[in-house]
Amino acid sequence: MCDPDERKEKILSAARTIRQNTHKETERGFRVVVAGKGGVGKTTITAFLSRIFARNGHTVLAVDEDPQMNLPYAVGVPREKSDAIVPLTKNIDYVEEKTGARPGDGWGLMLTLNPDVSDVVERFGVRGPDGVNILVMGTVVQAATGCLCPENTLLQAVVRYINLREGEFVLMDTQAGVEHFGRSIAEGFDQAVLVTDPTFNAVQVVKHAALLARELGIPTVHLVVNRVRSEKDVEKVGDLLGDMGDIFTDRFFLPYEERLIECEPDVGPMLAAVPSSLFVEGLRAVGSALVRYGTKEQV
Repeated sequence: MCDPDERKEKILSAARTIRQNTHKETERGFRVVVAGKGGVGKTTITAFLSRIFARNGHTVLAVDEDPQMNLPYAVGVPREKSDAIVPLTKNIDYVEEKTGARPGDGWGLMLTLNPDVSDVVERFGVRGPDGVNILVMGTVVQAATGCLCPENTLLQAVVRYINLREGEFVLMDTQAGVEHFGRSIAEGFDQAVLVTDPTFNAVQVVKHAALLARELGIPTVHLVVNRVRSEKDVEKVGDLLGDMGDIFTDRFFLPYEERLIECEPDVGPMLAAVPSSLFVEGLRAVGSALVRYGTKEQV
Protein backbone atom coordinates (compact mmCIF):
# COMPACT_ATOMS: atom_id res chain seq x y z
CA MET A 1 0.00 0.00 0.00
CA CYS A 2 1.45 3.39 -0.98
CA ASP A 3 2.20 6.07 1.60
CA PRO A 4 0.05 9.26 1.74
CA ASP A 5 2.47 11.35 -0.36
CA GLU A 6 2.71 8.67 -3.05
CA ARG A 7 -1.06 8.23 -3.08
CA LYS A 8 -1.55 11.99 -3.40
CA GLU A 9 0.78 12.14 -6.39
CA LYS A 10 -0.95 9.17 -8.03
CA ILE A 11 -4.35 10.89 -7.73
CA LEU A 12 -3.06 14.23 -9.02
CA SER A 13 -1.27 12.47 -11.87
CA ALA A 14 -4.46 10.73 -12.96
CA ALA A 15 -6.40 14.02 -12.73
CA ARG A 16 -3.80 15.81 -14.88
CA THR A 17 -4.00 13.10 -17.51
CA ILE A 18 -7.78 13.29 -17.64
CA ARG A 19 -7.70 17.08 -17.95
CA GLN A 20 -5.10 16.94 -20.71
CA ASN A 21 -7.33 14.59 -22.70
CA THR A 22 -10.55 16.56 -22.17
CA HIS A 23 -11.86 18.01 -25.40
CA LYS A 24 -15.10 19.93 -24.94
CA GLU A 25 -17.59 20.36 -27.73
CA THR A 26 -20.93 22.13 -27.54
CA GLU A 27 -22.94 20.34 -24.87
CA ARG A 28 -26.63 19.63 -25.16
CA GLY A 29 -27.16 18.02 -21.78
CA PHE A 30 -26.88 19.69 -18.40
CA ARG A 31 -25.26 19.36 -14.98
CA VAL A 32 -27.05 19.73 -11.65
CA VAL A 33 -25.44 19.95 -8.20
CA VAL A 34 -27.63 18.99 -5.23
CA ALA A 35 -26.60 20.57 -1.93
CA GLY A 36 -27.83 21.47 1.54
CA LYS A 37 -27.46 20.78 5.23
CA GLY A 38 -26.89 17.20 6.31
CA GLY A 39 -30.03 15.17 6.90
CA VAL A 40 -32.45 17.22 4.80
CA GLY A 41 -32.89 14.54 2.10
CA LYS A 42 -30.31 15.45 -0.57
CA THR A 43 -29.41 11.86 -1.39
CA THR A 44 -33.03 10.72 -1.51
CA ILE A 45 -33.99 13.59 -3.80
CA THR A 46 -30.97 12.97 -6.06
CA ALA A 47 -31.96 9.31 -6.34
CA PHE A 48 -35.58 10.12 -7.17
CA LEU A 49 -34.62 12.69 -9.82
CA SER A 50 -32.09 10.28 -11.35
CA ARG A 51 -34.64 7.52 -11.76
CA ILE A 52 -37.40 9.88 -12.94
CA PHE A 53 -35.10 11.20 -15.67
CA ALA A 54 -33.99 7.69 -16.64
CA ARG A 55 -37.60 6.49 -16.86
CA ASN A 56 -38.30 9.40 -19.19
CA GLY A 57 -35.64 8.12 -21.57
CA HIS A 58 -32.71 10.32 -20.55
CA THR A 59 -29.16 9.13 -19.90
CA VAL A 60 -28.29 9.94 -16.29
CA LEU A 61 -24.99 9.97 -14.44
CA ALA A 62 -25.58 10.22 -10.69
CA VAL A 63 -22.34 11.27 -8.99
CA ASP A 64 -21.96 10.48 -5.30
CA GLU A 65 -19.60 13.04 -3.76
CA ASP A 66 -21.06 12.60 -0.27
CA PRO A 67 -18.57 10.83 2.05
CA GLN A 68 -21.43 8.63 3.32
CA MET A 69 -21.62 7.07 -0.17
CA ASN A 70 -25.30 6.14 0.19
CA LEU A 71 -26.48 7.15 -3.27
CA PRO A 72 -26.18 3.66 -4.84
CA TYR A 73 -28.43 2.25 -2.08
CA ALA A 74 -30.97 5.05 -2.58
CA VAL A 75 -31.05 4.58 -6.36
CA GLY A 76 -31.79 0.90 -5.72
CA VAL A 77 -28.53 -0.91 -6.40
CA PRO A 78 -28.78 -4.19 -4.44
CA ARG A 79 -27.13 -3.99 -1.05
CA GLU A 80 -24.52 -6.64 -1.79
CA LYS A 81 -23.47 -4.85 -4.97
CA SER A 82 -23.49 -1.44 -3.24
CA ASP A 83 -21.38 -2.82 -0.39
CA ALA A 84 -18.82 -4.05 -2.91
CA ILE A 85 -18.36 -0.69 -4.68
CA VAL A 86 -14.84 0.64 -4.29
CA PRO A 87 -14.95 4.44 -4.56
CA LEU A 88 -12.83 5.99 -7.25
CA THR A 89 -10.39 7.72 -4.92
CA LYS A 90 -9.80 4.49 -2.96
CA ASN A 91 -8.84 2.58 -6.08
CA ILE A 92 -6.23 4.80 -7.65
CA ASP A 93 -4.39 1.89 -9.29
CA TYR A 94 -7.59 1.16 -11.21
CA VAL A 95 -7.86 4.83 -12.21
CA GLU A 96 -4.27 4.75 -13.45
CA GLU A 97 -5.00 1.63 -15.46
CA LYS A 98 -8.13 3.08 -17.02
CA THR A 99 -6.59 6.46 -17.85
CA GLY A 100 -3.16 5.25 -18.85
CA ALA A 101 -1.72 7.65 -16.26
CA ARG A 102 1.25 5.48 -15.39
CA PRO A 103 4.70 6.92 -16.05
CA GLY A 104 6.36 4.96 -18.80
CA ASP A 105 3.14 3.35 -20.01
CA GLY A 106 1.97 5.97 -22.49
CA TRP A 107 -0.01 8.56 -20.54
CA GLY A 108 -3.58 9.11 -21.62
CA LEU A 109 -3.58 6.60 -24.45
CA MET A 110 -6.70 4.88 -23.14
CA LEU A 111 -8.81 8.04 -22.94
CA THR A 112 -11.12 9.07 -25.75
CA LEU A 113 -11.09 12.68 -26.91
CA ASN A 114 -14.84 13.16 -26.80
CA PRO A 115 -16.25 10.90 -24.07
CA ASP A 116 -19.88 10.47 -23.18
CA VAL A 117 -21.56 9.18 -20.04
CA SER A 118 -21.31 5.53 -21.08
CA ASP A 119 -17.56 5.88 -21.64
CA VAL A 120 -17.00 7.26 -18.13
CA VAL A 121 -19.28 4.69 -16.49
CA GLU A 122 -17.61 1.85 -18.38
CA ARG A 123 -14.29 3.00 -16.97
CA PHE A 124 -15.22 4.12 -13.48
CA GLY A 125 -18.85 3.45 -12.50
CA VAL A 126 -21.75 1.04 -12.07
CA ARG A 127 -25.29 0.85 -13.46
CA GLY A 128 -28.39 0.78 -11.32
CA PRO A 129 -32.14 0.29 -11.83
CA ASP A 130 -33.78 2.00 -14.83
CA GLY A 131 -30.30 2.28 -16.34
CA VAL A 132 -29.13 5.01 -13.95
CA ASN A 133 -25.34 5.32 -14.18
CA ILE A 134 -23.61 5.84 -10.83
CA LEU A 135 -20.15 7.16 -10.09
CA VAL A 136 -18.99 6.94 -6.46
CA MET A 137 -16.08 9.25 -5.74
CA GLY A 138 -15.38 8.64 -2.04
CA THR A 139 -13.86 11.78 -0.54
CA VAL A 140 -13.07 10.57 2.99
CA VAL A 141 -9.46 10.21 4.06
CA GLN A 142 -8.17 8.75 7.28
CA ALA A 143 -7.88 11.06 10.25
CA ALA A 144 -4.91 13.45 10.26
CA THR A 145 -3.79 12.56 6.73
CA GLY A 146 -4.32 16.02 5.30
CA CYS A 147 -6.70 17.88 3.00
CA LEU A 148 -8.86 16.40 0.28
CA CYS A 149 -7.31 18.48 -2.50
CA PRO A 150 -6.14 15.47 -4.58
CA GLU A 151 -9.54 13.74 -4.33
CA ASN A 152 -11.37 16.95 -5.24
CA THR A 153 -9.05 17.52 -8.18
CA LEU A 154 -9.78 14.01 -9.47
CA LEU A 155 -13.53 14.52 -9.02
CA GLN A 156 -13.44 17.77 -10.99
CA ALA A 157 -11.41 16.16 -13.76
CA VAL A 158 -13.65 13.11 -14.16
CA VAL A 159 -16.92 15.07 -14.11
CA ARG A 160 -15.68 17.72 -16.55
CA TYR A 161 -14.19 15.04 -18.82
CA ILE A 162 -17.68 14.04 -19.92
CA ASN A 163 -19.07 15.72 -23.02
CA LEU A 164 -22.84 15.66 -22.59
CA ARG A 165 -25.00 14.83 -25.59
CA GLU A 166 -28.65 15.75 -25.93
CA GLY A 167 -30.67 14.01 -23.23
CA GLU A 168 -27.64 13.32 -21.01
CA PHE A 169 -27.71 14.70 -17.47
CA VAL A 170 -25.28 14.75 -14.55
CA LEU A 171 -26.69 15.00 -11.02
CA MET A 172 -24.12 15.33 -8.24
CA ASP A 173 -25.05 14.54 -4.65
CA THR A 174 -22.70 16.50 -2.41
CA GLN A 175 -21.58 16.27 1.16
CA ALA A 176 -23.35 18.34 3.80
CA GLY A 177 -22.76 22.07 3.88
CA VAL A 178 -21.23 24.41 1.32
CA GLU A 179 -17.57 23.36 1.08
CA HIS A 180 -17.99 21.95 -2.44
CA PHE A 181 -18.82 25.47 -3.64
CA GLY A 182 -15.76 26.90 -1.89
CA ARG A 183 -13.57 24.19 -3.47
CA SER A 184 -15.12 24.92 -6.89
CA ILE A 185 -16.22 21.30 -7.35
CA ALA A 186 -19.55 22.65 -8.62
CA GLU A 187 -17.91 25.08 -11.03
CA GLY A 188 -19.20 24.56 -14.56
CA PHE A 189 -22.56 23.19 -13.42
CA ASP A 190 -25.65 24.69 -15.03
CA GLN A 191 -28.10 24.40 -12.15
CA ALA A 192 -28.15 23.94 -8.40
CA VAL A 193 -30.88 22.22 -6.40
CA LEU A 194 -30.58 23.46 -2.82
CA VAL A 195 -32.49 21.28 -0.38
CA THR A 196 -33.73 22.41 3.02
CA ASP A 197 -36.39 21.55 5.55
CA PRO A 198 -38.42 24.07 7.56
CA THR A 199 -35.73 24.59 10.21
CA PHE A 200 -33.57 27.63 10.87
CA ASN A 201 -30.19 25.92 10.47
CA ALA A 202 -31.11 24.22 7.21
CA VAL A 203 -32.47 27.42 5.66
CA GLN A 204 -29.30 29.30 6.69
CA VAL A 205 -27.22 26.73 4.82
CA VAL A 206 -29.17 27.07 1.56
CA LYS A 207 -29.02 30.87 1.78
CA HIS A 208 -25.23 30.68 2.01
CA ALA A 209 -25.08 28.02 -0.72
CA ALA A 210 -27.22 30.14 -3.05
CA LEU A 211 -24.81 33.06 -2.75
CA LEU A 212 -21.82 30.82 -3.45
CA ALA A 213 -23.59 29.19 -6.39
CA ARG A 214 -24.19 32.59 -7.95
CA GLU A 215 -20.55 33.55 -7.34
CA LEU A 216 -19.50 30.40 -9.22
CA GLY A 217 -21.64 31.51 -12.15
CA ILE A 218 -24.39 28.91 -11.77
CA PRO A 219 -27.28 30.72 -13.47
CA THR A 220 -30.23 28.69 -12.17
CA VAL A 221 -30.70 27.96 -8.46
CA HIS A 222 -33.76 25.99 -7.36
CA LEU A 223 -34.95 25.82 -3.76
CA VAL A 224 -36.54 22.55 -2.63
CA VAL A 225 -38.17 22.61 0.80
CA ASN A 226 -38.56 19.04 2.04
CA ARG A 227 -40.81 17.59 4.80
CA VAL A 228 -43.44 20.31 4.75
CA ARG A 229 -46.28 19.44 7.14
CA SER A 230 -48.44 22.55 7.00
CA GLU A 231 -48.86 26.00 5.54
CA LYS A 232 -47.09 27.29 8.64
CA ASP A 233 -43.94 25.53 7.46
CA VAL A 234 -44.19 27.32 4.11
CA GLU A 235 -44.64 30.69 5.85
CA LYS A 236 -41.75 29.96 8.20
CA VAL A 237 -39.36 29.28 5.34
CA GLY A 238 -40.47 32.48 3.64
CA ASP A 239 -39.80 34.47 6.80
CA LEU A 240 -36.38 32.85 7.26
CA LEU A 241 -35.40 33.60 3.66
CA GLY A 242 -36.39 37.24 4.03
CA ASP A 243 -34.99 39.46 1.30
CA MET A 244 -32.91 36.58 -0.05
CA GLY A 245 -35.94 34.79 -1.44
CA ASP A 246 -35.42 36.43 -4.83
CA ILE A 247 -32.03 34.77 -5.29
CA PHE A 248 -33.79 31.49 -6.08
CA THR A 249 -35.07 30.87 -9.60
CA ASP A 250 -38.08 29.02 -8.17
CA ARG A 251 -39.27 27.22 -5.05
CA PHE A 252 -40.73 23.75 -4.56
CA PHE A 253 -42.42 22.44 -1.42
CA LEU A 254 -42.46 18.68 -0.85
CA PRO A 255 -44.89 17.28 1.72
CA TYR A 256 -43.68 15.08 4.55
CA GLU A 257 -43.91 11.47 3.36
CA GLU A 258 -44.15 8.71 5.96
CA ARG A 259 -43.68 5.95 3.39
CA LEU A 260 -40.10 7.03 2.77
CA ILE A 261 -39.19 5.56 6.15
CA GLU A 262 -40.85 2.27 5.24
CA CYS A 263 -39.01 1.77 1.95
CA GLU A 264 -35.66 3.46 2.60
CA PRO A 265 -32.99 3.41 1.41
CA ASP A 266 -34.38 2.31 -1.99
CA VAL A 267 -36.66 4.90 -3.64
CA GLY A 268 -37.96 2.31 -6.12
CA PRO A 269 -41.10 1.25 -4.20
CA MET A 270 -42.24 4.86 -3.92
CA LEU A 271 -41.84 5.36 -7.66
CA ALA A 272 -43.81 2.19 -8.36
CA ALA A 273 -46.69 3.08 -6.04
CA VAL A 274 -50.10 3.67 -7.65
CA PRO A 275 -51.47 6.24 -7.33
CA SER A 276 -48.36 8.38 -7.18
CA SER A 277 -47.89 10.34 -3.96
CA LEU A 278 -47.89 14.13 -3.73
CA PHE A 279 -44.23 13.88 -2.74
CA VAL A 280 -43.28 12.06 -5.94
CA GLU A 281 -45.44 14.39 -8.04
CA GLY A 282 -43.62 17.32 -6.46
CA LEU A 283 -40.30 15.80 -7.51
CA ARG A 284 -41.60 15.30 -11.03
CA ALA A 285 -42.28 19.05 -11.07
CA VAL A 286 -38.70 19.69 -9.95
CA GLY A 287 -37.47 17.43 -12.74
CA SER A 288 -39.59 19.25 -15.33
CA ALA A 289 -38.09 22.56 -14.21
CA LEU A 290 -34.56 21.17 -14.52
CA VAL A 291 -35.26 20.03 -18.08
CA ARG A 292 -36.90 23.35 -18.95
CA TYR A 293 -33.98 25.44 -17.73
CA GLY A 294 -31.34 22.97 -18.88
CA THR A 295 -32.29 22.62 -22.53
CA LYS A 296 -29.91 25.18 -23.92
CA GLU A 297 -26.58 24.84 -25.68
CA GLN A 298 -23.47 25.16 -23.57
CA VAL A 299 -19.78 24.98 -24.24
